[in-house]
This record gives sequence, C-alpha cells and structure tokens, in this order.
Amino acid sequence: MTDVPHYEMYIAGRWRGAEESFEVRSPARNELIATVATGDLAAVEEAVAAAKAAHETGVWRSKTPQQRADILDAIADNMAARIDELSALQVNENGATVRSASTFLVGYSIAHLKYFANLARTYVFEATGPLIDVPVLGAGLIRKEPVGVCAGIAPWNFPLLLAVWKIGPALAAGNTIVVKPDSQTPLTLLELARAADESGLPAGVLNVVTGPGSVVGARLAEHPDVRKVAFTGSTEVGKTVMRAAADNVKKVTLELGGKGANIVLDDADLDLAVDGSLFAFLLMSGQACESGTRLLVHESIHDEFVDRLVARAKTIKLGDPMNPATDIGPLISEKQKERVEKYIALGQETGCKIAYQGSVPTEADLAEGHWVAPVIFTGATNDMRIAREEIFGPVLVIIRYSDDDEAVTIANDSEYGLSAGVWSTNNERALGIARRLDSGTVWINDWHMVNAMYPFGGVKQSGIGRELGPDALNEYVEPKFVHIDMTNDRARRAYAVVVSAPADVSAS
Repeated sequence: MTDVPHYEMYIAGRWRGAEESFEVRSPARNELIATVATGDLAAVEEAVAAAKAAHETGVWRSKTPQQRADILDAIADNMAARIDELSALQVNENGATVRSASTFLVGYSIAHLKYFANLARTYVFEATGPLIDVPVLGAGLIRKEPVGVCAGIAPWNFPLLLAVWKIGPALAAGNTIVVKPDSQTPLTLLELARAADESGLPAGVLNVVTGPGSVVGARLAEHPDVRKVAFTGSTEVGKTVMRAAADNVKKVTLELGGKGANIVLDDADLDLAVDGSLFAFLLMSGQACESGTRLLVHESIHDEFVDRLVARAKTIKLGDPMNPATDIGPLISEKQKERVEKYIALGQETGCKIAYQGSVPTEADLAEGHWVAPVIFTGATNDMRIAREEIFGPVLVIIRYSDDDEAVTIANDSEYGLSAGVWSTNNERALGIARRLDSGTVWINDWHMVNAMYPFGGVKQSGIGRELGPDALNEYVEPKFVHIDMTNDRARRAYAVVVSAPADVSAS
C-alpha cells in the first residue's frame, strides 16, 4: 500500500508531531492504512496546559451558550459534508460495515453533536430559586458552571460516536477537553479535530492526544489539573481509571461492560423478535457493550424460536465491510479474535450445543482479516462463564425459562446492568417486566435504539453516570448557589449567633 497518510496530534490549536509513530491497520485485510504520532507524557502535559489556559482565559466559557452552539453546529456541518469520506475511514479503521458506519458510527455522531448544540441553547445555566424569608428576606441564584478541564477516553468499537458523547456535552457546558482515542481507531476523531479547527473553535478548547492508554490515558485519569474524566471501555480498566481519579477527587463518568439480557416472552411477535435478537447481538460483530448476548426464551416457544433464529442467521452475510451487501464485518484485531474463539471452545467444553455457526469469508484478499463467524449456543444456564462474562464478539447464548419471574431473576443475576430487552405483544406486561430489570436501558420490542435525548449508562459494574440527554450536561457542570440579601438590615441577621450585636446598634 503506497502513500500511507500520517496523522499528527492536535494540541493547542496546532498539529503536533512526535519522535515515534504507530500503525493503524484495517481489520478486514490487516493492511496498513495510516501511521499516527505516538503521544507521551510531555504531550499530555502540553495538552492539559493548553486546555487549562483556554479555560482560565475564558475564551470558551465566556461565550454565550448560543455562540458555543453555533460553533458546535459548524463542526457538525463540516463533518456532514464529508460523511462518505468519514464513513469509509471508519470502515477501514475498525471494520464496521459501510451501512452501519454511515448510519450509526458517523451519522449518529453528527446528529448527536447537533443535539448537544441545541441542548446548549435550551439548558438552564442560571435560574432563581425559591424566595428566602428566614431569617431575613433573601433570594437564591443557582448557576451551573463548567467544571474546567475535562478528559475523554474513547474506545475502538464506536470511536467517533463515543468521543462525541464526551466532547459534545463538555463543550456545550463551556469546558475545555483533552481526548484520547484508542490506538487502533484514532483517525475519525482526528478528523473531528480537523473539522473543529476549520470551524473556528478557539485554540486549546479541544485537544486530541494519541498514544498508548498505559501512558496517555493513565496520566489523564490522574492529572491534578483535570477536573472530570469520562471513560468508555472494559470494567477492569474503568476501575483503574476510577482509582486514579480518586487521588484528586475529580468527577468521573464510566460506561463499562455489559451482558445484556434479551427476554422473549411467550406472546412475542416471533418474526419481529427473531430479527431484533439477531440485530441485538450482531451489530459491530457483537463488539458493542450494550449487545443482547444472553437470549432468554420461554420454554413454550423455545424450539420454534431457535429454528426460526437459525434459519434467519443463515441469511446474514459476513464479508468485506466496504461492500454495501455485507451485514457484519471482522473483529477489531487478532487478539480479539483469539479471545472470542476461546469462549466458543469454552462453551462447547461446558456442554452447550452449537445450534448455528456461520462461515468466514473465503476471498483471498480477506485472508489476513480477523474473522469470526457468528455462533448461537443453546442448552446454556446462567451460571456458565459464557453466560456471565462479556465476550465482545458474535456469540449468542440462549437460556430457557419457565415464567416471567424466572426470566427477571435470570436477567438480574449478573454483575452487569447496561442493557436489557423484552419482546411481547402486550405492552403493559412488557413494561411491568422492564420496571423490574436492573439495567440502565431497557428496550421493548427493539434493541440498540440509543437516543440522544435520553440518558445512557449502566448500573452495577456497567458504570456510573450518564451520557446523552440533559443528564449528560449535568455531568459537566457544578451547581453554585448564590445567596442575595434583600434587607440590608443588620439587626435582623443571624450574626448574633457568633458575633453579639453592639449595645447601640443605631450608633454603629
């Protein structure tokens, strides 16, 4: 491959190189598609210093919410004008299919950035509170102020979208931010930085530092000048980020692992539930934290449902992600491929039956790609490792249950709580089950429908805090209460509790 592009970091409004660089390779062909500057501790310090300076000068936070929104809109418009280019880049760096890249990974990124621009216009940054009349007449003012320098650490599965979930609310609220992309997928985020640079975002407000998580991410999490860190990734790494952030008591948002329970009730529309259940576990080849990877099927419809599911799975096309006819692409890396294959072997060793296993592409130009065909297991129980641990690949585990109570018990018997779903033709029944599920998101007769207007995040070991919706902006502000005395009457103050009033108040 000739003319491989080289990307630099974006710090303080300038593109910055480094002595070393790393490679970005396509998961479908393992071809070199770009080289990227390797950030080090000095780059992190430079980026944080730039963000801190921009915050302290007020070049961004002093702008009105409308002014900030206009620039965010301009960035989104810049990206929208290049959506085909960005979608192709996303496909090449993380193996998403071109259909999912243009719709979800890039299309949603643009739409969600637009949402945060509009949220900046409507969010109540300052409001009066209830009138104070004890001990004296007073007024209360509540201000929502930016926290300061923020850090965002984005994963490789939805690298642009999940970066926008951090950049959007941080900038809408008036903060500055340093973002670290995953080293496997830094390219689309760097293109977002380019769009920001071209759209008039002041220098230092957005900084992108590329490099290893053990260096760049770790320093951002512990840096004393970073006041908020948002991380999306594994539960194990999330705990490390949380520990590092604790040293200077910074705000933390963590969106971590999941093992979504997908419940098919005995009154479900089977055609709808079959397609939805495939979508639930196969989007991004199963490399999505909110995937529906535990499929709970009522015993009365179990066999028929499995037959239909297998028949439909046979129509799924695995192959070149740039081909519009392809349904799912490769895994991100050889390491991830080996991990998933170990879980498939473990499922067989522990007594599960493979009801379906697809085929990997046979084209010569895809031979070096990281391919794992979809696998559907039956005969599983919820105590098995493949039913309890996050596999992060196209592997579905089907579990029988006998009644609604047992389904809820099985679904909630997990250390995770990011996503869940219920399929039923009785909305009242489905809603009743949804209310009992320990999950940050529950879909009824659907899956993966994350909406920018509603909060997204997990419970238990799936994370803390919320991204999206007005709740996201709440994570990037600190409420300040301002008390305003309205009497100017010293005699009626509470001072006497500590400072006794003079004998002749009028003479004072």
